[in-house]
Amino acid sequence: MINFILFGPPGSGKGTYSKKIVEDLGLIHISTGDLLRSEIEKKTDLGMQAKSKMEKGEFVPDETVISMIEGILCENDLAKGFVFDGFPRTVAQAQAFDTMLHKYNQSIRQVIAFEVEEEELISRIMARGKESGRADDQNYDVIKNRIAVYHSKTEPVKEYYKAQKKLSVVINEGKIDEVYAKVSSILSV
Repeated sequence: MINFILFGPPGSGKGTYSKKIVEDLGLIHISTGDLLRSEIEKKTDLGMQAKSKMEKGEFVPDETVISMIEGILCENDLAKGFVFDGFPRTVAQAQAFDTMLHKYNQSIRQVIAFEVEEEELISRIMARGKESGRADDQNYDVIKNRIAVYHSKTEPVKEYYKAQKKLSVVINEGKIDEVYAKVSSILSV
């Protein structure tokens, strides 16, 4: 099984490039944000707990997210592989994720970390919010908090995967096809 993680702050391009990878390699895209929003739409207990956290730009508890991911892996045990978009978000999640993958004789092949200037991130997220109608993508203070939370809690995950020699950094500036060419060269290693 081929497993990749796309990593970076909100608005860095994880969703955009996940779709392209899924099309090219036939992998399954897993976005924890999409999973949680789906639970919110269904008004499940998990969704309602997640909603209050997400509206403040905070993280949903690790054990909840790991459980959701494991469920999807088990439901798709014959899949060619997965593209994890925005997960793991903390070093503790990364460690728990590696442990869970090991249980199924799987591992992460490569982590692609997208880097984008903060003002560009804010601009992208605000534009996305206008298109999608997502409230959390239209509130400047929530966006700034999400970026700050990324820097304080998620960015250390880069070092975790760098220590495993699985980290590649891509500066996401320029045309999508040009950046995707860089991503493709990393995926083919």
